[in-house]
Amino acid sequence: MTAYDPVQPRPLVDDVKAGAGGAMTDEVGVITGELTVATTLRPDGRAAIAIQYTGADEWYTLTGSPVLLSPAGLNALHHHILDRIRHGDAAQATP
Repeated sequence: MTAYDPVQPRPLVDDVKAGAGGAMTDEVGVITGELTVATTLRPDGRAAIAIQYTGADEWYTLTGSPVLLSPAGLNALHHHILDRIRHGDAAQATP
């Protein structure tokens, strides 16, 4: 994940416990347990979703990210992703 850019909005960041089967990442495959999710609006209108083990330094790309932002907006997408991760089953970034 990149450093904060004052021109771009701050990412939405929340902790979540992954359901059975966890969340799928591009870099390391499935991760499980207590996770932190960051959803960031990109300049191209898509949303990037990064995930990490809560308290870790390393961030991973949630498979399927970046995604097109729906008319519902960034907040709705972020909460949808959190729900998918709570459900588990190798959750991916889908709108």
